[in-house]
Amino acid sequence: MKYMLLMYANAAETPQYTPEEYQAVAQAWGTFAAEVKAAGAWLGNNGLSPTTDATTVRVRDGKQLIVDGPFAETHEQLGGYFLLDCKDLDEALSWAAKIPIVSYGSVEVRPLNAYSQ
Repeated sequence: MKYMLLMYANAAETPQYTPEEYQAVAQAWGTFAAEVKAAGAWLGNNGLSPTTDATTVRVRDGKQLIVDGPFAETHEQLGGYFLLDCKDLDEALSWAAKIPIVSYGSVEVRPLNAYSQ
């Protein structure tokens, strides 16, 4: 079963690291990525640019409306994802709990629909 682990955080609450702290955090992210890859669950991942770089497209009554920024006003922003192949939801939740962003943000775990696999 494939799961999308969506990582959210409030940009205003993102920790401001010293260079030494940043190295430790970067190592934690690297350790997580190596562990999930070694387990054979990793299918892909990426981070996203800030919502200030986003563009939203809507079509209403056949008219296209393009707006700078995100669709919804929210404090937490989607910052990236991991796509994993897990045996079940429990395994996906276990991986989600190990992603370093959970210490100040959240990880939403969603199964992919069968037709998208």
